Amino acid sequence: MPVKNKKKITELMKERRIYLDGGTGSVLQGMGLKPGEGPENWNLTNPDKILSLYNAYLDAGSDVFNTNTFGVNKLKYDNYDELIKAAINLAHKACEGREEKYIAFDMGPTGRLLEPLGDLSFEDAVDVFASNIKVAKECDVDLVIIETMNDSLETKAALLAVKENCDLPVFVMNVYDEGGKLMTGASPEAMVAMLEGMGADAVGMNCSLGPDKMINTVKRFAACSSLPIIVKPNAGLPEVRDGKTVYNVDAEEFSTYMAEIAEIGATILGGCCGSTPEYIAKLIEKTKDLEFRLPGEKDITLVSAYTNAVEIAEKPILIGERINPTGKKKVKEALRTENLSYILDEALKQVDAGAHILDVNVGLPEIDEATMMVKVVKEIQSVTDVPLQLDSSSPEVLAAAMRIYNGKALINSVNGEQEKMDAVFPLVKKYGGTLIALTMDENGIPKTAEERIAVVNKIVDEAKKYGIETKDIIVDPLALTISSDTSAALETLKTVKMLKEMGIKSSLGVSNISFGLPKREKITTTFYTCALENGLNCAIMNPYSRGMMDAFHTFKALHNMDEACQDYIEYADSIGDEVIVSGAAVKTGGESITQNSSQLHYAVVKGMKESAIESAKTLLENTEPLTVINEHIIPALNEIGAAFEKGKAYLPQLLMSAEAASAAFEEVKAKLPATEGSSKGEVVLCTVKGDIHDIGKNIVKVMLESYGFTVYDLGKDVDPQLVLDACIEHGTKLVGLSALMTTTVPAMADTIKLLHEHDSEITVMVGGAVLTQDYADMIHADFYGKDAMDTVRFTEKYYNK
Repeated sequence: MPVKNKKKITELMKERRIYLDGGTGSVLQGMGLKPGEGPENWNLTNPDKILSLYNAYLDAGSDVFNTNTFGVNKLKYDNYDELIKAAINLAHKACEGREEKYIAFDMGPTGRLLEPLGDLSFEDAVDVFASNIKVAKECDVDLVIIETMNDSLETKAALLAVKENCDLPVFVMNVYDEGGKLMTGASPEAMVAMLEGMGADAVGMNCSLGPDKMINTVKRFAACSSLPIIVKPNAGLPEVRDGKTVYNVDAEEFSTYMAEIAEIGATILGGCCGSTPEYIAKLIEKTKDLEFRLPGEKDITLVSAYTNAVEIAEKPILIGERINPTGKKKVKEALRTENLSYILDEALKQVDAGAHILDVNVGLPEIDEATMMVKVVKEIQSVTDVPLQLDSSSPEVLAAAMRIYNGKALINSVNGEQEKMDAVFPLVKKYGGTLIALTMDENGIPKTAEERIAVVNKIVDEAKKYGIETKDIIVDPLALTISSDTSAALETLKTVKMLKEMGIKSSLGVSNISFGLPKREKITTTFYTCALENGLNCAIMNPYSRGMMDAFHTFKALHNMDEACQDYIEYADSIGDEVIVSGAAVKTGGESITQNSSQLHYAVVKGMKESAIESAKTLLENTEPLTVINEHIIPALNEIGAAFEKGKAYLPQLLMSAEAASAAFEEVKAKLPATEGSSKGEVVLCTVKGDIHDIGKNIVKVMLESYGFTVYDLGKDVDPQLVLDACIEHGTKLVGLSALMTTTVPAMADTIKLLHEHDSEITVMVGGAVLTQDYADMIHADFYGKDAMDTVRFTEKYYNK
């Protein structure tokens, strides 16, 4: 049973460095775990060996060790609860007679992509993780570790499940590539923003890379995280020697790099794949005497989407106002008829025009606002990674949207009314978010700046009771029209200046200032410029307004916020002498999208499925089907593919574009004679024997099909003989194999050997998180794809040779 009266891990980690354990699967392989065998089953079939694993890490000096439950969930194991209980019971045995050792219930990813990229709903993902937590909390664990997460939304689902079902401390680790991105594109800054907001106790990274390749990303964590930073690298890259998987960084080299990582600021250290108790002992030896210092509190105001974070600081931020039915007939009609294509088009045009954040308001009395808000947020996030401002007067609507929002949203709004604060602050505490705070209360809108600041102080003080920091509050001092009070602008500007002096960020709906006046843009633009001079941070505005955009770009250039005036020059070149008006194509690089390509091309690039279908239908009225494919769909896919390869687009954008292309392609195929538009080639695809993770395989399938290839998807955990049987049945000589787990790579090697022995002309493509080019060469693969686009390019070359 747990040691009574020991310090909580959240207290201990403030006093000294915390040491975690190392690899599990790779160590168990050395104990006899067979290729493809689930390590978690050993909790029941080989408990002595699991106990030996735990003891080895505790003897090496680990303070915290993971239960052998990484891959356990009810999607994979019917007896998930039995496996969890067995793993934790063994952990308690390992702790007997030991002081201050901490049992971490370990949760890995589900192995499936969440909607809209995959088929697992957000709430189903929460339920899967919650089922695990409900079992674990009854077995007396000390904390929860969420690890090896590749996707920000799945990470949110796991953390939410923990927070809703127990009060245990929780550490969260994600898998970053060498460029500092998750598989689905999130940056360290975006993840820190979301996870800090949701109440994680420590954040960091594990797996995929060796310690040397993690150093740059750790520096980024140190720059933005106020929470303790966790680092658990692999022991370098995997290699196959004498039929066994080994890693190319030994314990001495590993610990040397980890000492450097500790110096940067990581305070919770351990190892992942390939590391052993020897590595942990050496790590402790190298770092135990280094100066211990926690990350300092970062006074950074961030909002984020699924790939990036936007900092609210000195540079002005533009919040696009166009997705709001107030005074906009077309938006009202789109919401009433659920014409989300119009809403998405409006979102993308604002982003193209330069908006950093998009306001989303769907409040109409005749619709279900909460349901529509969730739909619109999901759809917008499927086509753009710009953060959103969730705008509603209803706490219930905000709650529904905040729950499924992928990132840390800007929340509009709260005010000084006690009832409003009581309703909104708990939502921000639970889901995270940066708050827009209006300077009004039960008594209305104060007339003077000083009275408005008094409301601000009340809001800030109340927020502190919920643990909401001032950096997560942006104050809207409210712009009232000068048509009814000519002193209104002066009081608002004075309030903005006072907020700046207090160190509090500000935002304004600037167009309100000119309500009721002719030529409103002239007043609005001048007021915006005045507000910027007084320290305004954010403006909710129309990004199609030439005057407003002129003011924005010239202000930055004149205030040394635009290095070498590059942004201004690009802006000036893009607009020429034309006027930007609502609904017009927005120029980028001197030419507009509509001048440069078809609407179908645009819809595919932007991942707008419904728009792609309608555009294809329209184009097919006077264009040959093969022309639509070759001159519109394929060039669009190539454009987004090239952006992905250059790191300018990310996996969600790639997949949504592929789905839009596939939908358009179906419209084209219906117009083709049976002999035309046939498959460009065939591929047999699967995840290898013993591996039940099929995310990577599914991504490759979607991309290949969008390019017109036929894919025979054999699924996951596929026996080598079944792969060969499929090749024979379909007469296919191109095979794609995927593996996520180190323990299943030998099964991949066995499959390749069987295929090549049967027919030396069979070409095998391999990919997966544990693979490298060297590793692929060692198992005699014909091609290694670092990502889905790599595999598509190779397949094209294979069939065009």
